[in-house]
Amino acid sequence: MMDRFVLPLAALLHALPFAVAAPMPAAAQCRLCEERSVHVDQRKAGEERIGLQVETILDFDSIVLTGEGFGSATLGANGTRMAEGNVAILSSRAMVGQVVIRGEADRLVTVRLPERIELFSTDGDRLILDSIDHDLPRIPRLDAEGMLRFQFGGRLLVEGDAEGDYRGEVPIIAEYL
Repeated sequence: MMDRFVLPLAALLHALPFAVAAPMPAAAQCRLCEERSVHVDQRKAGEERIGLQVETILDFDSIVLTGEGFGSATLGANGTRMAEGNVAILSSRAMVGQVVIRGEADRLVTVRLPERIELFSTDGDRLILDSIDHDLPRIPRLDAEGMLRFQFGGRLLVEGDAEGDYRGEVPIIAEYL
């Protein structure tokens, strides 16, 4: 039994040295920003299906760049924020991704997240999200109600003049053991 889900990811960058940039609304223009729930019905006899539901998308909101060059913004699964290089500020409104897996109570599951994601702007520019961080237990198990909730974040690598609105997808695979 397997469920595959693609979680939307958003990063909004503004090249405004030492100034806090106002966020730009993007929900109306982004087909990826809706709450999604996915179920794949590949059950064996007597087995419940497994499903994923997005509660919060991973969103870096606004990042302030201090100039061209290299930098990174890190948003940890626990909400910690860190900026390095030409990235000065990671918005306090940045949000970690939060997902709920639902299925058969007390079942062990495997959850796979990618190691690296590419984000693209409408102009075709590209950013990389790597070092995906999550708070899944070492051996994930659905609880007595058949749920497992986890959060994840990562490090956004910024190079050059990266001003723009960047979007990407995070494929998440969950299956029973």
